[in-house]
Amino acid sequence: ILTRAENPGLKTVLHSMKGCANRTEFDAKVTATLKEFDVDLVLLIGYMRILSDEFVDEWAGRVINVHPSLLPEFAGGMDLNVHQEVIDAGKSVTGCTIHLVTKEVDGGPIVVQKRCPVHADDDADKLKARVQALEGPAFVEAINKFVEGQMPSESA
Repeated sequence: ILTRAENPGLKTVLHSMKGCANRTEFDAKVTATLKEFDVDLVLLIGYMRILSDEFVDEWAGRVINVHPSLLPEFAGGMDLNVHQEVIDAGKSVTGCTIHLVTKEVDGGPIVVQKRCPVHADDDADKLKARVQALEGPAFVEAINKFVEGQMPSESA
């Protein structure tokens, strides 16, 4: 991912948890970098970590995450497990959700949802591929909403 970002000349920074005593210290280091580069919106794509309360407070209304289901269904799950849960529940439709990040995991206001069918012959890998194809367009729509001042409020 870093190589793909560097090819068009985007600045990248990689932080490690090494040397950090806890999540709060790591998130403070990330916040300092984001502020250094005057970041307006933080996108969590495959981040799969719970952010500290301090980070969430600092960036309130400016952090969005993608979840591989139509929230609030299957909140808290990750990766292939979510897709398997969708199949096991007999759902005929699934998709992805872009939501504002709050202190409640996968509980923030929904910004965008994109839907796709669940086929009878799907396994978790097939379904994941179909849902992942929706994530890029969903992020673009969410970013446009942010730019246009059309994000939901955190109390929504």
